[in-house]
Amino acid sequence: MIDVSPKFNSLRYAEAEGFLYGKQKTLERVFDKTVPKGDVTQVARAAGIHAAKRCADWITFCHPIPLDWVEVRLEKDEQGIKVTAEVRSVWKTGVEMEAITAVSAALLNAYDMLKPLDDSLSFGDIRVVRKKGGKSDFSDTFRKKIKTAVLVISDSTHAGKRKDKSGKIIREFLENQPVVIDVYEVLPDDREQIAERMCQLVDKERVKLIFSTGGTGLGPRDVTPEATLSVIDRSVPGIVEAVRSHGRDRTPYAMLSRGEAGVRKDSVIINLPGSSRGALESLQALFPGLLHIFPMIKGKGHEKKEKEKK
Repeated sequence: MIDVSPKFNSLRYAEAEGFLYGKQKTLERVFDKTVPKGDVTQVARAAGIHAAKRCADWITFCHPIPLDWVEVRLEKDEQGIKVTAEVRSVWKTGVEMEAITAVSAALLNAYDMLKPLDDSLSFGDIRVVRKKGGKSDFSDTFRKKIKTAVLVISDSTHAGKRKDKSGKIIREFLENQPVVIDVYEVLPDDREQIAERMCQLVDKERVKLIFSTGGTGLGPRDVTPEATLSVIDRSVPGIVEAVRSHGRDRTPYAMLSRGEAGVRKDSVIINLPGSSRGALESLQALFPGLLHIFPMIKGKGHEKKEKEKK
């Protein structure tokens, strides 16, 4: 199976369809409810719903997903009987396989109930019609890559006593994002020096996105949050709330992080944990939705993204 533990939950939706073919007289009996074995529409609907909930039992690499809603419909169609299934879930991976499985099970049950009446029966053309959710729904495009800086905050790393790990992990992660890392530096745990460098990056070097890693805990030298609060114009608490919530699901220590996030002019500054795993998990929680902050700063809001979804 694919490891989906790094992913965040989002609303997932999928719609699938398929068709049952046969003699017109046979298919009409489905809706006239004169089939000897019983009500085909209700049996097929129930079978489709049940199959969607048991999809992982049949599809080897599917994850068992907690489904929030499944609906299956049988309708008259020019080609025969159209079976439609819709599935919705708030989870880490898509539900298109559940929708396809629901359609397949409904068709199989309808076929079984009608086969004594019609030896020309067949079914097929099963496909996903629509799907929503996941990273693609929250990705923004940019004409130019976003100018980015990574600041490693650590006395020992600055003194050359310890190798940097978290900063390198941040750089590797950002290679797959629409950003360009112009600055990568190591600073000591010095509040004034951290604040001064953040101001320079925004005001003089026009860096739009700054990630710091380290100095967010409760140690006597952990001053990154205080430095950040002294330079930002507005805080964005939802960013660090998302980081801590995502991290708390993986380790109780995440609640001890004091990281801050905010905006200075039209630039974004975010404190990440100093541990390499904490930094990576934080980025996984934030991307790609984080980058939507830049069109918002320019006053574009969510309207365009909502239209794109529709």
